[in-house]
Amino acid sequence: MAAPDVAPQFGAELKDNFKPVSTWVSNGISWLDEIQQFYRERSVIEKEYASKLTALCKKYYDRKSKKISPLSVGDNPTLTPGSLESASLTTWTTQLSTVEAHAAEREKFATDLVAQVAEPLKLAATQYEEIRKCHVDYHIKLEKERDASYGDLKKAKGKYDGACQEVESRRKKMESSFDHGKTKAQSAYQQQILEMNNYKNLYLININVTNRLKEKFYHEYVPELLNGLQDLNETRVTRLNALWSLAGQLEKSSLTNSVNHTTNLLNEIPRNDPRLDSMMFLQHNVTQSQEPPNMGFEPSPVWHDDATIITDEAAKIFLRNLLGKSKSQVRELRIEADKKRREVDTGKKVREGIQQGKDNRNEVDIVRSIFALQEGLHEVERKWLTAEVETSTIIAVAGDLSMGAQNHNFRSQTFKIPTNCDLCGERIWGLSAKGFDCRDCGYTCHSKCQMKVPAECPGEQSKEDKKKLKVVRQEQAGVMPTVDLDSSAVSTTAPSLTRQNTMNSLSSGYAASTARSVSNVATQPTPEHPAEAAPAPSAETKPAPKRGRVLAPPPTAYVSSPAATDSKSKEPRGKMLYAYQATGADEVTVHDGDDVAILEPDDGSGWLRVRAGSSEGLVPASYVEAAPTPSPVPSASPGLTDRPGSVYSNSSASLAGSAAPKRVGPAVAPRRGAKKLQYVEALYDYEARSDVEWTMAEGDRFVLITRDSGDGWADVERGGVTKSVPANYIQDV
Repeated sequence: MAAPDVAPQFGAELKDNFKPVSTWVSNGISWLDEIQQFYRERSVIEKEYASKLTALCKKYYDRKSKKISPLSVGDNPTLTPGSLESASLTTWTTQLSTVEAHAAEREKFATDLVAQVAEPLKLAATQYEEIRKCHVDYHIKLEKERDASYGDLKKAKGKYDGACQEVESRRKKMESSFDHGKTKAQSAYQQQILEMNNYKNLYLININVTNRLKEKFYHEYVPELLNGLQDLNETRVTRLNALWSLAGQLEKSSLTNSVNHTTNLLNEIPRNDPRLDSMMFLQHNVTQSQEPPNMGFEPSPVWHDDATIITDEAAKIFLRNLLGKSKSQVRELRIEADKKRREVDTGKKVREGIQQGKDNRNEVDIVRSIFALQEGLHEVERKWLTAEVETSTIIAVAGDLSMGAQNHNFRSQTFKIPTNCDLCGERIWGLSAKGFDCRDCGYTCHSKCQMKVPAECPGEQSKEDKKKLKVVRQEQAGVMPTVDLDSSAVSTTAPSLTRQNTMNSLSSGYAASTARSVSNVATQPTPEHPAEAAPAPSAETKPAPKRGRVLAPPPTAYVSSPAATDSKSKEPRGKMLYAYQATGADEVTVHDGDDVAILEPDDGSGWLRVRAGSSEGLVPASYVEAAPTPSPVPSASPGLTDRPGSVYSNSSASLAGSAAPKRVGPAVAPRRGAKKLQYVEALYDYEARSDVEWTMAEGDRFVLITRDSGDGWADVERGGVTKSVPANYIQDV
């Protein structure tokens, strides 16, 4: 047998003929099972000496003659081999001839054949078949990935056709609309044209991506898999040679009278180069590869267009954002791809060590690991290729649009408070990352609008600057560049901080008006001047200084004239909202509705010292409602509205000075020595939308239970009941 001149590569020559190669390799692996069966049968027959041994050799001569074609050139060769045999079959013939000369076999030799040859052959056949199945399974995955890319292209084509159809529909609506709706119809039509252009660009880009992925499949992935099958078959032949050599060595040691025959067999086996079988199979199975043609642009049947990427100003915004995203991905994916490629190379080196006998690990496990690593590598390479194609395509038609761009630092955001998109002006709804906001300037937009936002981020802004930018952006939101909008339709004044305007024009709970000072609130108006404190201070007006938390009002602040009260009436009075049973020596038992004198105000622990009749002691502050002291001369003392409400119970009756229905008190009275309470004050009006939220007016006070945990809501307590309010609608007091 002549040595092959060149090393054949199935991947370069056979292209996509995976199934014939897999079948051929499977035939070779199954043949190992027959060989190990041969040695087992031989071990039994050799005990009966030469007569049985001769019959066995004849039997396997016949079997070999039936397997010449499948083992040499496969089941369905494109070129008829004639009477040719593969190098392995020729070696096998020499082996059978040698066995015929071994008429005197010994018991030890028979035992050694089973233990050292038959069993390893069985294990090798099982192992190689599992490796072959790994190749088959991986080829199926590659085909699914290729078909998925075709499916993605089809979807992109469908979206483009749908956008074209929608443009035609909007055009008809615009032509049929009346004068009062003409402007809106034109705006919708122009917006849809921009949307169609974006879908077209995505479709063209997807065509290039699909073609490149197809090229990867037919010129890299499948050829690499075919080379793996070739390597598996050659490894099988090498392993078979080793076991044959072992059997020959056993024969040589056992049969001193057959040294010449055994020596001849040992000389023949090394000549069976694994590449000879591969070359024979290759020569008889070469076919013309038929690679599918490249994909091309297909215009929509309802919108006649060519394969030109749109590069007008509106499309450039989308392309600039896409280019910036793709360029950043190229750098990241290149690094990740290099890392995964090194992992694959490491796995292949481990497998080479196993094949050379330098590593004792299981080759099947290593092959599975290599394919898993290659699968991850291919996924990153596909993403990398997609980003590179997108980048090169856009730069080729529009230049490097990312130069000088000031991209927003967007992050995925969930808006639980009514928020408007700064691009289209529409409301952003949803609880599962339905939009984005810029960490630097506070720009908010829908997920669908992100790629349409101009790359004009002013950089990191303060809270006040973000509010001013929000007002300007909301005034400009939804304005089409080709539509001449009436300037009077854009409000130049900041909306009020009412609930209605907040819902319609504010974003993320921030007021559109820059007039409000977040850190200061005005004091409550007095009865003599109710209108002066009602409106929120403007940006030019200095807000009133923030009041410190009142622990307890001085008794003299609410006393009447000396003629109307005695000395005891100077003490602040209160009324028990709920009954309380003393649980300690320093507490006092009181009943619902009892009038009490407040001796010591709450120091932040949640307790008051009161006198009920002749008894004095501590009671929970949330169980007491401070009672206003009547004054015969209104002008001589502050009005009831000047007195701050109870910072513990926040009873509306306390604030308004009128009776109100009792509310359910806390289920368990607070304990003395507890942590001081933290109070917050409402910055804006808010109307509850469910039973678990508080309705609050500007200036209302609450006890803070839990701050914003990341979902935009805070838990507060009032009157013993805990509910939620928007976290950015309140401030500490």
